[in-house]
Amino acid sequence: MIVEFGAFALVLALALSVAQTGLSAAGAWRRSGVLAGAGRGAALGAFAALACAFAALIYAFVGSDFSVANVAANSHTAKPLLYKVAGAWGSHEGSMLLWCLVLTGYGAAVAVFGERLPPRLRAWAVAVQGALGVLFLAYTVFASNPLARLADPPVEGRSLNPLLQDWALAVHPPFLYAGYVGFSVVFSFAVAALIEGKVDAAFARWVRPWTLAAWSLLTVGITLGAFWAYYELGWGGWWFWDPVENASFMPWLIGAALLHSAIVLEKRGALPGWTVFLALAAFGFSMLGAFLVRSGVLTSVHAFAVDPTRGVLLLTIMGIAAGFGFLLFAIRAPSLNAGGLFAPVSRESAIVLNNIILSAATATVLLGTLYPLIREAMDGEAVSVGPPFFNLTFTPLLVLALAILPAGPLLAWKRGDARLVVRRLWLALLVAAILGLAAYAVVTPRKALASLGLVLGFWLIGGALAELFERVKAFRVPWAEVRRRVGGLPRGAWGTTIAHAGLGLFVLGASFETAWKVETAQALSVGGRIELGGYVLTLTDVGTLEGPNYLAERGIVRIEKQGGGLVCTAQPERRFFPTGGQTTSEVALCPRGLDDLYVVIGERRAGANGQPAWLVRAYVNPWVRLIFLGPLVMALGGVISLSDRRLRMGVGRKAKGAEA
Repeated sequence: MIVEFGAFALVLALALSVAQTGLSAAGAWRRSGVLAGAGRGAALGAFAALACAFAALIYAFVGSDFSVANVAANSHTAKPLLYKVAGAWGSHEGSMLLWCLVLTGYGAAVAVFGERLPPRLRAWAVAVQGALGVLFLAYTVFASNPLARLADPPVEGRSLNPLLQDWALAVHPPFLYAGYVGFSVVFSFAVAALIEGKVDAAFARWVRPWTLAAWSLLTVGITLGAFWAYYELGWGGWWFWDPVENASFMPWLIGAALLHSAIVLEKRGALPGWTVFLALAAFGFSMLGAFLVRSGVLTSVHAFAVDPTRGVLLLTIMGIAAGFGFLLFAIRAPSLNAGGLFAPVSRESAIVLNNIILSAATATVLLGTLYPLIREAMDGEAVSVGPPFFNLTFTPLLVLALAILPAGPLLAWKRGDARLVVRRLWLALLVAAILGLAAYAVVTPRKALASLGLVLGFWLIGGALAELFERVKAFRVPWAEVRRRVGGLPRGAWGTTIAHAGLGLFVLGASFETAWKVETAQALSVGGRIELGGYVLTLTDVGTLEGPNYLAERGIVRIEKQGGGLVCTAQPERRFFPTGGQTTSEVALCPRGLDDLYVVIGERRAGANGQPAWLVRAYVNPWVRLIFLGPLVMALGGVISLSDRRLRMGVGRKAKGAEA
């Protein structure tokens, strides 16, 4: 009965989204507060109905109701409770329901927290958000219903893909979708502003908090996904330029560009057309990601489904939504104000250059992701584009963007002084260069490019600190005045500094781990030993154990320093899931400060003297923790900025010389 109630609530949400669109649009068109208010009420109702439908799906998973097709295909009575709950969004159908829940949730948030918005723009934004809800809810109800019943339910389900039965993958999709779909609000504001013909500083103030929230959540979601790939897939890496990884990375890049562009529009009234274009593109890339993940057109370990028919429907939805937005932009763009002028050396110019590089980087990722599809469509030849392409094309663009990043916040608006910026940053550059040279001299083998990467990471951190010192006038005024300035510094300024420093931490980790990773692999019998980067690994035992829904072989690997001294005891596993007949590797991690000792055990094989042996692969991943800590620090910076009341409530004032 609860499942039927959920199915009814899903259809009701679709009807309420239709009402939300029609009533809000009519309220904006006729300037009727009553109709617009009814539209906002429908938005709240749509979200409440979706919440009921989603709760019914979780109830079916927790209760192992295998009469629901989605539960039968993705759950099992022996599965732990956490993964039963996570199974609700671990499938194509469930993930689309989660997408719709987040989409209507953002619509309800605009309806509730948009009191400060101009009434007509608020009504248009709620209407556009409702129209997006209609598109995706219609797809979910008619082509991807997660609550559909089976006429002949099985006694047991087929269970969830074992690779997805992990805590990081349990929380990864909600964060990722909160970021993906968060850009729908930015899209709705952009369309509403184009309809009204007003893309100005006020528009930037409305868009920035939503962009910042979506970007921060997407950062956390991507980081969780990278961490899952690192320790769950067992290949020792954290990013492989997989198509689905790229699908989440492209809206992140565009969102970063939009954050900076909106600052220029808010502070200087410049770049209105470019800012609204990025606002449309951010959600456009999010919808492209939904298409790539769920259509089956690209092969990926992360993909939810292989269903060309539903893929065509998703492509149609993307075409309708993005096509309408960009068509409206093409019509309105000639009438948009060109904005304020600025000198070639200014903060505006630095942000424009930043935007150009980020856009070029996004285009590079898009080309590498879609090229296999284009090539196969043209001549039928199957090709793949892997890390070498992206390392050769994307990395130089990223290095250029990061190299100029610290200078931007120190330049004045409208007309800056390059020599003054050099005087403020020379110490940061000198320290970064010394640290990079020290790493080149001390760390073996010597690698010049990796050492340059360390210089870049230290440069970003030093530049962020230099900006902070400049704001509080450290070493230039008495310390009592510095403390007063520190206490009065806006949270937005703290957030910017922390986010830029977090980016520097990530660059340090990525440069060090990629260049100086050490690995080895050898078949070992019990008692066998291998050496790895100053450590000795001994396979002391291999036993069997029974988990809640799997059987496992667990190795006991003693890790010691060369010359003696126990470091840790690693326990990697090889798990077999009888329900699906699948086998996975469970990695053992031994943290050593910023480093990881990473151990994987393979399948049993014949060893020397007739003794059984197991392939043991091990890695020393130096500074790898910074790879995951850095983005979380960046997201923390975004949250701190969002807590700034001026930004959160959209009540900032355009001021000459104002700080970003």
